[in-house]
Amino acid sequence: MNKYFDIKDKVYDITEKYPETIDVFVANGFKPLANESMRKTMGRTITLEMALKSKQINVEQFVQKLVDAIEKNRISEDMDLIKKERKEKADIKIGGVLPCPVRIPLMEAFNKWLEEEKDNLNITVDYELKAAAQGIDWLKNEIENAESEDALSDLFISAGFDLFFDSKLMGKFKKIGTFEDITGFSKLNEDFDNEYISLLDPDREYSIIGVVPAVFLVNTEELYEIEMPTSWRDLFKPEFENRVSLPIGDFDLFNAILLNIYKVYGEEGVKGLKKALFRGMHPSEMVKSHMKKERPSVTIMPYFFTKMTKENGPMKAVWPEDGAIISPIFLLSKGSKKDKLKPFVDFFASKEVGEILAHNGRFPSTNPYVDNMVDKDNRYMWLGWDYIKENDIGKLIKECERIFEEA
Repeated sequence: MNKYFDIKDKVYDITEKYPETIDVFVANGFKPLANESMRKTMGRTITLEMALKSKQINVEQFVQKLVDAIEKNRISEDMDLIKKERKEKADIKIGGVLPCPVRIPLMEAFNKWLEEEKDNLNITVDYELKAAAQGIDWLKNEIENAESEDALSDLFISAGFDLFFDSKLMGKFKKIGTFEDITGFSKLNEDFDNEYISLLDPDREYSIIGVVPAVFLVNTEELYEIEMPTSWRDLFKPEFENRVSLPIGDFDLFNAILLNIYKVYGEEGVKGLKKALFRGMHPSEMVKSHMKKERPSVTIMPYFFTKMTKENGPMKAVWPEDGAIISPIFLLSKGSKKDKLKPFVDFFASKEVGEILAHNGRFPSTNPYVDNMVDKDNRYMWLGWDYIKENDIGKLIKECERIFEEA
């Protein structure tokens, strides 16, 4: 079929020989493969053909995705080696994590832009933008160990409140005015800049380029006589006790859910969420949970994964009336390097990147010129800048986790 692998090859063997394929697997519902121990245990027991059959994925299309990833990586291999050698001497350093469903198209667009602009930029660039499924521990280590802003990357991209507001992490640099919003936007996309919500930082320190919305996926076959939930408050009703699956493994989104529930419904809301807990499931499991013997009535998941459900099937997506809770995708840039960073910030905040986020990944963009393809009646729920300033978000996350665990 191709010169790199056979569909009868074990998944583990393919990912070991071509690590660049891990992102492709993760972005298409095989999130456990992002974990090395899971690759060794699960990947060694299943062939590529078996894996794709289990998720009803078109073999030819998926194989082509793997081949494309391998060949693109082979082309850029020499450039990557050169880049890593000059890391300490690079004029600009970029670090962060990108949502798995859009990482490959985003990296393709970024590399193309870098190649086209290299003569105009006339600077050396070092960047490490990993898939979100690989976690952010490596980023946390860099931030924790940084004794001054000079030891930090110059540009950060990631979702998640704890990384950017925890007083032991980015919070300590925020206090000394390290970051500056240099996107130049005076107004964001109308979805996020209106009478009920504004993602534009009034202090113009942090930029948000997109969001990961959490919505409901309801298994209508499991509802029986129970009324369909339409709001977050509905999930606290006795009839949903032990019947709601939460994205506990997705720390960024789960933390956003805990924080917003605590803000709106208080401690009782967090306890209500715990009572509703069925178990944590990966979104790729959730969309097929109706096929399992033990299954939840409702699953909370990123909006992106609701598009994987079958038409006319029992799984129905519900956008909460009180708003889809959002985990913002932050873009942080050092004010001291804004002249050199401006072209990079302009790229990541551009309409092109916004459309990749919104159209490829269903992660609505804040760029004012992007059509997010979300019904204008659908609302969003987010903490708000005032609430963030008034609270130590790092401590608040730990407090919410304690309430949830002890409920």
